[in-house]
Amino acid sequence: MSPLQFQKQLRLQEARRLMLSEDLDAAEAGYRVGYDDASHFSREYKRHFGEPPMRDVERLRELATA
Repeated sequence: MSPLQFQKQLRLQEARRLMLSEDLDAAEAGYRVGYDDASHFSREYKRHFGEPPMRDVERLRELATA
C-alpha cells in the first residue's frame, strides 16, 4: 500500500467514525476529513467499504443494536 492509499484509508475510516459517533451526514463527514466534493467522497467510500456511506452506517448501527 502506498502512502497515499494509506492516507486515503485513514481519512475514510475517520469519516465512518464521525458518521457513527457524531451522527454527521456523508457530505459533512467527507468535508471534515478533507474531501471538497461530496460525490467524490461517496465514490471513494463505496469503493473502499463496498456500500454508499449512509447505507454502510445504517447497517453498522443495526449490527450494533442486534
